[in-house]
Amino acid sequence: MKWILFFGALIGLSICGREKFFGDQVFRINVRNGDESSKLSQLVNSDNLKLNFWKSPSTFSRPVDVLVPSVSLQSVRSFLKSQGLEYSVTIEDLQIYREMDSIARDFPALVSRVKIGHSFENRPMYVLKFSTAEGRRRPAIWLNAGIHSREWISQATAIWTARKIVSDYGKDPAITSILEKMDIFLLPVANPDGYVYTQTQNRLWRKTRSLNPGSACVGADPNRNWNASFAGEGASDNPCSEIYHGPHANSEVEVKSVVDFIQGHRNFKCFIDLHSYSQLLMYPYGYTIKKAPDADELDEVARRAAKALASLSGTTYQVGPTCTTVYPASGSSVDWAYDNGIKYAFTFELRDTGHYGFLLPANQIIPTAEETWLGLKTIMEHVRDNLY
Repeated sequence: MKWILFFGALIGLSICGREKFFGDQVFRINVRNGDESSKLSQLVNSDNLKLNFWKSPSTFSRPVDVLVPSVSLQSVRSFLKSQGLEYSVTIEDLQIYREMDSIARDFPALVSRVKIGHSFENRPMYVLKFSTAEGRRRPAIWLNAGIHSREWISQATAIWTARKIVSDYGKDPAITSILEKMDIFLLPVANPDGYVYTQTQNRLWRKTRSLNPGSACVGADPNRNWNASFAGEGASDNPCSEIYHGPHANSEVEVKSVVDFIQGHRNFKCFIDLHSYSQLLMYPYGYTIKKAPDADELDEVARRAAKALASLSGTTYQVGPTCTTVYPASGSSVDWAYDNGIKYAFTFELRDTGHYGFLLPANQIIPTAEETWLGLKTIMEHVRDNLY
């Protein structure tokens, strides 16, 4: 029941419009004079907005912190802008941050929250580290989600997976033995700015929110921005394109934060990127039809993972290298990982095959996460048994 309520709040039951609940936010509002204080009072007294003032108005020198429900975000932003009130968003996507904090707090011997960087708009980027060996740089697995902001099922699946890991450790021999030998790092929201933009402005926004000098178009595709045949086939040099690769490799600070962390760690053995949709399980390469040196092993592992995934609900996944399974794609995260010595590199494209597409309804979140876990666990078990 807890998970049903959590994900119902996280994504909401509707699949239409901007009103989908995908996390409250905390606004910090600056009040500089009596006139602005009076305007703020109008906001305070707006019962229909369901605001929760964490730090109530007192003096002009102290800001006001207010929890804004997702359904009121647009109204509150419009009011503040129209009244000339200065504000900043101090906590983005309260639901996911709360859950990350809750997991780390409930399982301090197993989980820690690590800040690896920040987004273009200065939102924090947090990973959850699962480890049974404090202080040691052990072989590690990287789980990535939400790099394309509109793919909400990927972020939701990542958070479910985090709770699954801690709840099953010590009970499930597979995940217990994995964590006895390796660490797991999980980044639930790899594109924070785009993710917020899908909540407040454009549900189908894909890219980052960086500015492009000389163009009115915003953002780059963060999965065409990695230094793996950068600016090659399957990417665009047009800033207005959905697959714009950015001005140079790692130009997007969200990508560079992950790159710097992984390269600084120097002992990652597996990189898995969660996307949606199409029900695919792929491995390198995306930028060439050339067969990867480890393609035979990766294909065998991917097929076993797809079989394990299908065993729960019968959901079928197509397996193969990215370039020939879907389309050419240069500058991707998984190709970068593979080219930088992380042999076990995979991309999941989660449910469905197009009926709902990016607007997957809430009642499919937990079934998607549950079946995906079986595939993830199969891959991680193989990595555990084949460290290099």
